[in-house]
Amino acid sequence: MARHTYDTGIIGNCAFLAHIHKNTNIEWLCWPRFDSTFIFGGLLDKKKGGEFSILPEGEYTSHQYYLENTNVLITEISPATGGMYRVTDFAPRFYQHQRYYKPLMLFRKIEAIEGSPRVKVKCEPVSEYGAVKLRVNRGSNHIQYLGGEENIRLTTNIPISYVFDEQPFVLNEIKYLALTYGEPLEAPLITTAERFLSETIQYWRTWIKHSSIATYFQPYVIRSGLALKIHQFEDTGAIIAASTTSLPESPGSGRNWDYRYCWLRDTYYVITALNHIGHFEEMERYFSYVTDISFSTDERYQPLYSITGKKDLVENVLTDLEGYLGNQPVRVGNQASEHIQNDIYGQVMISMLPLYTDHRFVFSERKDSVRWIEFLLKKIEFTIDEKDAGIWEFRNMANIHCYSNLFQWAGASAAEKMARTIDNQELIDKAVSLKDRAAAHIESCYDPIRKVYTNSAGSSNLDASTLQLIMMNYLDPTSQRAKDHLIALENELKASNGLFYRYLYKDDFGKPKTTFLICAFWYVEALASVGRIDDAQREFGNLLKYSNHLLLFSEDVDENDGSQWGNFPQAYSHVGLMNAAYRIAIKLDRPIFL
Repeated sequence: MARHTYDTGIIGNCAFLAHIHKNTNIEWLCWPRFDSTFIFGGLLDKKKGGEFSILPEGEYTSHQYYLENTNVLITEISPATGGMYRVTDFAPRFYQHQRYYKPLMLFRKIEAIEGSPRVKVKCEPVSEYGAVKLRVNRGSNHIQYLGGEENIRLTTNIPISYVFDEQPFVLNEIKYLALTYGEPLEAPLITTAERFLSETIQYWRTWIKHSSIATYFQPYVIRSGLALKIHQFEDTGAIIAASTTSLPESPGSGRNWDYRYCWLRDTYYVITALNHIGHFEEMERYFSYVTDISFSTDERYQPLYSITGKKDLVENVLTDLEGYLGNQPVRVGNQASEHIQNDIYGQVMISMLPLYTDHRFVFSERKDSVRWIEFLLKKIEFTIDEKDAGIWEFRNMANIHCYSNLFQWAGASAAEKMARTIDNQELIDKAVSLKDRAAAHIESCYDPIRKVYTNSAGSSNLDASTLQLIMMNYLDPTSQRAKDHLIALENELKASNGLFYRYLYKDDFGKPKTTFLICAFWYVEALASVGRIDDAQREFGNLLKYSNHLLLFSEDVDENDGSQWGNFPQAYSHVGLMNAAYRIAIKLDRPIFL
């Protein structure tokens, strides 16, 4: 069988994300928010998902790429009958009137490159996850789609009859399409589209120029940074795991989850990645989101929240949708929000540490320091001896997990450092005490015979999450114990070509059939940390081939054929790539001319 890849690119402006297929169709677009119903959902159902394509009659070939250092996507179509045309897709984003302009507006520019190709535009948005087909209202230069939460309008300089009747026409001049949600485009179409495109290109290129990205595999890190950026819902600062739902971890597995939410377990890794590339505005917005959740929550955190901090993420199955390549169920919402996951308190504590240790933040930004540190330390104390679902959110298993206690140890360490900054001895003593308790739980997971830390106390199972014992310096990376631990993990969990399984024991759905990509990037980091830099570089290079044609990475990879599976693109995977590249780059530390 051919390798399975996701043949789409993404565009976005930190208000919405859209997936555009190599065939020009908008395969996925949720409006008005990341977690709203899809307007186009062909990714999950070709018949009920609607369509927005710009295609020739008959056969064709396509070539898709990003305009360099931007989130502006180009799809070039070469019809078998001759000629060629280009579709430029973008979501407007730029600075205007002392704020970022990021409307619920998607632009498509169509221009002939060779000859006079004939094209057909088909635009059929839907609502309520395909259950509602919108009514169509024809205007003089636009088409309105009615019956959803808000009106959707398509404004164009293509003769409306051609779009309304899905009639092919000769592309003898540049055509524009502006799809809007709620407020229609009232400004002139052509000049507005060109200005928005120019300013959006300039915004993204400036954003990259203001990033601190080492030269080590720089194009991959740039693309990962651009992808991560548009996974942030700027209105609140939340960063979602992925913009899709129900793309299976492996075919027929039933592991089809809705990832359009913000996982607190990702906090440390996301903040670290943003810090590495020097983007503090995104970090501060994320700080604010986490702070708002923290002071509005009760005894414990949920593992994940909606992009507005909403707790109630009831998981429902949409039985009327066929699912991606027939894979069901299709889920909306995520039951993991109900789980107990105790690493997240440490994750949140560490995420606040830069406010105290990085002097690029000013003292006035450390608001309510004592209250904040006390608040999180109490949460760590409340949960430190408790069994939980662990990082992988087991639905019917609870243990004293090594990884959970590692982050409680790290969170208490961060609290100690913060308390020393504000010279509060009581908080220092509390943090040190909790560090010791967490360390005792971690040590209860050590197997002296195999010289490895297991996934949980009393278990013999190994878990890739314990690689973090090395990267977070719980284990001295230069120590023999760290090196032995790494060897034991790679002997059991490493797949071919550097891929890495999360674990290989049975969970609620049986044994995993695909590798989890971020674990492979963690493995690279661990190799670099213990000084195996040549191995780290080799394995990192091997992993890069698992991207799609646009350097975008999925959540999971099949070790047998390199197929991409799981929700896509996965912000977590891109964060893993960014952090692994940074770890190698600082280890190499050589002049750029060599």
